[in-house]
Amino acid sequence: MTPTGYRFLTRLSVPMVLAYLWWRGRREVNYRAGLRERLALGEPLSGMGGRIWVHAASVGEVRAVVPIIEGLQRAGHALLVTTNTPGGRAALEQACDDGVAIAYPPLDTPGAVERFMAHWRPCAGVFVELELWPNRLLALAKAQVPVVLVNARLSERSLVRYQRLGELMPRALEGVRCVLAQTSADQARLVQLGIPAERIQVAGNLKFDQALDETQISAGQALRRRIGPGRPVWVAASVREGEQDGVLTAHALLRETCPDALLILVPRHPQRGERPTGAVVAQRSLGEVVTPDTQILYADTLGELVMFLAAADVAFVGGSWVPVGGHNPLEPAALGLPVLMGPAVTNFQAVDTLLGQAGGRQQVADGPALGQALTGLFTDEVARQRAGEAARQVVSAHRGAADHTLAAIGELLN
Repeated sequence: MTPTGYRFLTRLSVPMVLAYLWWRGRREVNYRAGLRERLALGEPLSGMGGRIWVHAASVGEVRAVVPIIEGLQRAGHALLVTTNTPGGRAALEQACDDGVAIAYPPLDTPGAVERFMAHWRPCAGVFVELELWPNRLLALAKAQVPVVLVNARLSERSLVRYQRLGELMPRALEGVRCVLAQTSADQARLVQLGIPAERIQVAGNLKFDQALDETQISAGQALRRRIGPGRPVWVAASVREGEQDGVLTAHALLRETCPDALLILVPRHPQRGERPTGAVVAQRSLGEVVTPDTQILYADTLGELVMFLAAADVAFVGGSWVPVGGHNPLEPAALGLPVLMGPAVTNFQAVDTLLGQAGGRQQVADGPALGQALTGLFTDEVARQRAGEAARQVVSAHRGAADHTLAAIGELLN
């Protein structure tokens, strides 16, 4: 596909994309509220030019890039930070001060991108992980705006998908001046995609440097005291649609051996989740409290995952039993929790391998396997503590990507 062909197709796609965002707004009203921003409809703002445009897809990428945002601010740079989702925007608003402009990015259509560029006139682009949108990249290259890809990763599956687009991606990536890849394997695949090898450095994974909210950690410790320090407590984090039944099966199996065990069930998208039935449940959003009889704390709130992890002894990380690539295991690992994950971990393949090799992560294929692993950990305190410490050590040993990334961005801007 040529850039001209892609522009034509994306123009035709606008009604379908808008219809999709309107449909998403049935449950998440902020998708509808942000439509004008996504279309870049608004008068150009005076004094807004010259900002570095930082883009992070959603909550996980936002949290990972916060040290970069803070470092760029310390260096005196004005910033515009965009994110695709309402959850990501809420995370930005919580993490950033008033000096950072926050917005939704333009749809990757010629009109929206051109209006966005005229509105903001960015001086540089810093895109996190796998946010390779051709119209945006082509517009930045045309305006001679340098682009840096940070925390860049590219799976074999994504490489094949991009290569099917023919000359489009190599052309779109011509303006990328620097790439900070997570691993040498990512580096090799990015070269195959068309980025010159001399522009790519291996910097590590920014998510190892992600600071955990101490206030949430303290709140989690207080929650654990209310639950009772002697109860076995495990958290199923970022559970996706299609995974909850397996999690509940695992909990039922665990309770055969540990009848007072408590599950903290944290859905990835609370607005789409369903309160479990057939058990004694306390629902966080309704203010229901955990009692000695409570079997499940249904944690259907946003922005409190670290608190729930800090209250637990073991963590299962969701998105790993369904084909979405898995969610971040580094938060529980940093807190010294043994990590359990399914096999679908393409988003965190290198991290998963490191944790597994160190003994900090067990792979579980389904609900019965998860129940068996939980029973083993809760009936062997020494093994549980050993696995948790191994996970913590992996995180400590691989910090430093933020400093490397900031140094590379600073060199490019200078």
